[in-house]
Amino acid sequence: MTERLARHALQIDVEAGEPKLKEIALCCVLDLVTAAIAGSGTAAPHAALGLIDMQGTGDAPVWFDDRQSSLWLAVLHNGLCASALDIDDGNRAARGHPGASVIPTVLTLGASLPEVTGSAILSALIAGYDVGVRIAASQRPDAIATRQTGRWAAFAACAAAGRLLGVSQPVLSEGLAIAGVLAPNQRANGSSGYSRATGNLVKEGIAFSARTGLEALFLAQRGFTGPIDVLDHDRFYDQDRLMADLGHRFEILDTYFKPYACCRYIHPALDALSQLMHGHGLVADDIERMDVYTFSQALRLANSCAPQTLVGLQYSLPFCLAVLAVEGEEAFLPVSETLLFRKDLVRLAERVILSIDEEAEARFPRETMAKLQITLRSGRKLSSALTAPEGDPREPIDRAHLSLKLRSVLTNRGISELYSRAIDAVECLGRGNPSPVFALLSASLKRT
Repeated sequence: MTERLARHALQIDVEAGEPKLKEIALCCVLDLVTAAIAGSGTAAPHAALGLIDMQGTGDAPVWFDDRQSSLWLAVLHNGLCASALDIDDGNRAARGHPGASVIPTVLTLGASLPEVTGSAILSALIAGYDVGVRIAASQRPDAIATRQTGRWAAFAACAAAGRLLGVSQPVLSEGLAIAGVLAPNQRANGSSGYSRATGNLVKEGIAFSARTGLEALFLAQRGFTGPIDVLDHDRFYDQDRLMADLGHRFEILDTYFKPYACCRYIHPALDALSQLMHGHGLVADDIERMDVYTFSQALRLANSCAPQTLVGLQYSLPFCLAVLAVEGEEAFLPVSETLLFRKDLVRLAERVILSIDEEAEARFPRETMAKLQITLRSGRKLSSALTAPEGDPREPIDRAHLSLKLRSVLTNRGISELYSRAIDAVECLGRGNPSPVFALLSASLKRT
């Protein structure tokens, strides 16, 4: 199967596809730029800058910093910027985040290619999403014990880089085989891992898999080999799902975008709360209690009522509901450490009760849904319908909405002057010129 996927990836041409394929790819780039700006300078990429100071030599761009580094460390840092605050895109079939692996790989590598075109960049992105999501969606959960993004994102990064560089089909096949073996296993971490200490910076290992996928391709170019049949065993990968409509249906079209910087499993409850508060003119002081009815995987998050870190906040359904009730949606673009240790938020979070809803459970993982009942201080109860999160393909967010998301992030970072530059850079990419995007990502940002 690696041979078939490699051949498919190398044949993808954004200019030969339907217009919506190019548009969704541009949306993914715009959203990733937003996520990376939000995440730059936070703890995870800051730690990677320490590695760059120790051992980074090269000319690869380190995003939003005035340093350059080796390609490997730059991809690690840039991927950590993109995934740090859980505001990057995702895919329900994959149950993970393709963009934060694929796009940093392509844009970091592409910046070093003097003749690279916007079409080549976008074609590589589509190839990476398609290969990565297909592999993720075909995983047999009884045989592959974790669904974390790091488990499959190396395939995606390798496929994207191979398409960008135009390697041969045998080289990309071997690269995919190597990437599949060496990718982080992620057995401990994340909502489906055995560790309950989910408030850590490893998260889903996305940036580490991006680096692994790129290294796998470069090794394959130099004669290194892997188990070429890694995807051929139906015990581990559903062969029909892996190859379904290959070349006719592209997985990037099912990308979802996130209006809140927190785990996607939390979003449907946030949307339900927002609808109830706006619909009934409520403020936080009106709320006595919130009962959330959702799928069981959401209850496996850490869900601390008093998270100690930004990552802990991103994985706490009760605390995020409290933030939305008190501070509103803008507080999630992005989340800030100033939200931590606030007694008013902790007190409200402690009055959130989580339960499993049978319909939401039955519809997961194809859909992530929740319903909410609010008990007011007056004793009145208000209930939402079973709610799907905004940003899913069925509740889409288009490029205009993503532009508003960018504006909010830039305003909250105190760098709103970059807005027009970022919007123009993505437009230029769509017209074939990626240089403005490269220049934007190389800009040194103010830290707030």
